[in-house]
Amino acid sequence: MATHKIGIVREGKMPVDRRVPLTPKKCVEILHSYPNVEIVIQPSPTRCFKDNDYTNLGVKLQHDLSDCDIIMGVKEVPTEQLIPNKTYLFFSHTIKKQPYNRKLLQTILEKKITLIDYETLTDAQNNRVVAFGRWAGIVGAYNGLLVYGKKWGLFDLKPAYECVDMEDMHEEFFKVKRLPPIKITITGGGRVAKGAVEVLDMMGIKRVSIFNFLYHKYEQPVYVQLNSSDFNVHVDSKVWDTQDFYEHPEAYKSTFDKFIKVTDLLISCAYWTPAMPVLFTENDTQDPDFRINTIADITCDIGGSVPCTKRSSSIEDPAFDYNPSTKQLEPPYSKPTNITVMAVDNLPCELPRNACRDFARQLIDNVFPYLLGVDDGTIERATITRDGKLTEKYAYLQDYVDG
Repeated sequence: MATHKIGIVREGKMPVDRRVPLTPKKCVEILHSYPNVEIVIQPSPTRCFKDNDYTNLGVKLQHDLSDCDIIMGVKEVPTEQLIPNKTYLFFSHTIKKQPYNRKLLQTILEKKITLIDYETLTDAQNNRVVAFGRWAGIVGAYNGLLVYGKKWGLFDLKPAYECVDMEDMHEEFFKVKRLPPIKITITGGGRVAKGAVEVLDMMGIKRVSIFNFLYHKYEQPVYVQLNSSDFNVHVDSKVWDTQDFYEHPEAYKSTFDKFIKVTDLLISCAYWTPAMPVLFTENDTQDPDFRINTIADITCDIGGSVPCTKRSSSIEDPAFDYNPSTKQLEPPYSKPTNITVMAVDNLPCELPRNACRDFARQLIDNVFPYLLGVDDGTIERATITRDGKLTEKYAYLQDYVDG
């Protein structure tokens, strides 16, 4: 039986990410389930689980991971820290040809590293099997309410990153009872949107139908969840076809205009690419009927589906204002007529312990049987590079690599 030595790398990208792919207890579970596996942890002063959380459970610390054959992290590993001829698992952010990571992929190829990207780990039906999306939705929706409460002087929620864990965050939910009868729109139907829905439901905010959301008045806060078919139509009025929408998004146009007239808080969770319609334009924000005053843009596509998201924000300083009159950004809560935007791009980091436990569970259940045993195609489909070359599935990245 082959022996595998797994090293958990210290996160090196700045600002430092506090997450880790395997929690201490999940390491112990793996060691019990796979007697041929050894796990070592590179010490870290910033990780959400302390070094002694691992050592107290018998998991060893090791500074030098050069004798490991599999190395796992969360964010991109700095190029100078990459060890040649190893198998790495992390979010590389290269499959969309992101310019800022071209050098990373070039270095991975030069060092003949086998790169398995978490984002590309899928089942046979092309569904992702590991993701932090639920936690982006949970924290993003919470932050949306935090920002709304602060904008209108209603309540002060403790920032999620100051909470010990999600259970601690729950203790803040009672403050949301002070919400007036606002209307909240959530876009999307995937993991992120489901996480956002989870929070609103736990806060006791009532879910309503699209028709009632558009045409009824309420004496309490309510929310609606929209799938892509609820705010996009084919330009030739063809019957909605989800697969066609994702394959030919340029053939569709947005019908979100009816929602901007009744929505107070927008929580944007829907997947978006540049070929897809935007929810609204900057000119739309100048319309007297444009009602949205607060946006939690969890998608955080700069200049994307939410055009007033002109930059991302940080965990410590999560909001900024967009002035519809000037189309410029201003400090948060500058004036009531501004649109206040929350656009934190690393939301799961605010509840890292919960997010990491969930992520590690997914890895153990959906990835490790094929990474450490016989691959059913899960690992092969996710492997971007091998032996200094792009694999066949990712050969489209060659021009990106060549620069």
